[in-house]
Amino acid sequence: MPRHFLKLTDFSLSELEALLKEAIRLKQDWKKGKTSKPLSNKTLAMVFEKSSTRTRVSFELACVQLGGHALSLSTSSSQLGRGETYEDTARVLSRYADAIMLRTFDHDNLEAMAKVASVPVINGLTDLFHPVQILADLQTILEKRSSLKDMTLAYVGDGNNLANSWIHAASLFGFELRVSCPQTFHPHESMVELALSKKNIHFEKDPKKALKGAHVVYTDTWFSMGQEVDKAKKRIFAPYQLNDFLLKNADPKVGVMHCLPAHRGEEITDEVIDGKHSWVWDQAENRLHAQKALLLALMKDH
Repeated sequence: MPRHFLKLTDFSLSELEALLKEAIRLKQDWKKGKTSKPLSNKTLAMVFEKSSTRTRVSFELACVQLGGHALSLSTSSSQLGRGETYEDTARVLSRYADAIMLRTFDHDNLEAMAKVASVPVINGLTDLFHPVQILADLQTILEKRSSLKDMTLAYVGDGNNLANSWIHAASLFGFELRVSCPQTFHPHESMVELALSKKNIHFEKDPKKALKGAHVVYTDTWFSMGQEVDKAKKRIFAPYQLNDFLLKNADPKVGVMHCLPAHRGEEITDEVIDGKHSWVWDQAENRLHAQKALLLALMKDH
């Protein structure tokens, strides 16, 4: 059976630590001009049901820079758009490519592909989880702090796929995670259940209290792709905006993270995303190198 990466917990802690170490090494080698082609003659099939900038560019260039080839398909340009099942699509792509990356809405679509695929399937994003983003984020934190130990990360805003994946990360790595969301916008119920079983993961409705002394503060858009923007929701989320006033509650050396795209003036202000505490552009860059490490782990010997 092929090895899939549908959620962060599909890898063990030791495997994730090794993958992050490899991502940092690959980045350092790339900066020094050291290149190798371990994925020569390997092909990644990328299927997009959601539009993408960072996921598409980083996966495609990661594969190319490692010597492979990446092919991009959209729903409208493939038979998925005409009703072909995810299972049948996976069966066919498995005959052509060495791995499949799917960026979709419903996590069940991803599970359906993985169930029948004979090659590794990667979660490029679903409404439930976004594990490839978390890999790049963890790499960024390691580069900035050198360790995940004795760290407090505050997640502020919508309890979406990023919040769910951060709960997985905290459950594996053991750092303190504080999740601050409006009452009706908590993470998925299964993730809440997992969080409540861990002593290092806490829910704090008041964002000021959640940020108190935090070493890293993370936020994401209040309106995920495909969701209608409504003024009532904006009012509910207004106290969770990451601005200079809220950030004063965090550690003086706090790092600010956002997975992008950002809706400036909503979940985060210009002053914060462009300010001295911002790690946003580093984490965006690290998508490339974290995904190189992931592709190597899944594709090199497949």
